[in-house]
Amino acid sequence: MSNFESQGGVQAQTAKVPGAEWPETLISVQDLNQARQRISGACLRTPVLSVPNPSTGDALWVKAEALQRTGSFKLRGVANAIAALDSSESTKGVITYSAGNHGRALAFAARRAGIPATVVMPETASMLKVRQTKSEGATVLLLPPDEIVTHTEHLSAERGMTFIPPFDDAQVIAGQGTIGLELLEQVEGLDVVLVPVGGGGLAAGVATAIKKHRPSAKVIVVEPELAGDLAESFAVGRRVAWTREQTRRTIADGLRSPMVGDLPWEHIKFLVDDVVTVSDDSIVSAMRWLAEHAKIIVEPSGAVATAAVLQHSQKLPAGTTVTVATGGNIDLETFVSIVGT
Repeated sequence: MSNFESQGGVQAQTAKVPGAEWPETLISVQDLNQARQRISGACLRTPVLSVPNPSTGDALWVKAEALQRTGSFKLRGVANAIAALDSSESTKGVITYSAGNHGRALAFAARRAGIPATVVMPETASMLKVRQTKSEGATVLLLPPDEIVTHTEHLSAERGMTFIPPFDDAQVIAGQGTIGLELLEQVEGLDVVLVPVGGGGLAAGVATAIKKHRPSAKVIVVEPELAGDLAESFAVGRRVAWTREQTRRTIADGLRSPMVGDLPWEHIKFLVDDVVTVSDDSIVSAMRWLAEHAKIIVEPSGAVATAAVLQHSQKLPAGTTVTVATGGNIDLETFVSIVGT
């Protein structure tokens, strides 16, 4: 249990509404619009599904990024980052580390651009995600989880490959932020956006888009309570790192980052209204609920935002609410073993 949870769960925070002073370190509307143009050929404009809110009966909107090409939102950030490379950066190929979705997205976008890709993955990664990444044409290296970051950095320096970070990068953040631009067009009168967080790139990008165009809307970030480093960071006002042994406990394997990235944190502390943690039991319930009501299959990480509606319905702000279902890269056998029949 994080410090945040031990202090009472959902805590009231001062609303983060951008004023005239927008920090120069944050991405801009121009960055978001440029990203949208760059990724238009590679990425889908995913649908927003209307389902009955299990608490109020009103419409709950679900942004179905699980239906994105490569099965997750990660393609947006990667496609933007690769499109921004110059010829010298792309000549020797690109490299990253990933538990799965970011790596598969990199492999897909690099293949489209004619660039070789290498993905360093933990030995504990889902075999489905490993196969999917290889099928996109990437070279996949499997290492112990504690070695993937340093080995990626080593290979990047040794071979001159361009490193595309999973989340701590302005181009990646801007690409993920295109989800927020789409939401503003797809959901009229948007009041509350629930976004899952691991490394923070998605939360940073979506928060930027929402707060720039609709500052009255609340952006609430959701993470597993078993990987609640951001909730603790948000409560104390500085980044707090959890150990990988702690974050590995959650079923949501895509959200096991021990700490949000530096650049995402700069966005989150300025723009995000609140951080909510959810139990693994709630995540499983949300997976089942999305399958039954929204008719989409999501992996555990993809159900985290919706889990907040199930677990914290009475504490969340009222109004037109959207959850982002971020990914669906899970085989049916594993899905059934998690949610039951």
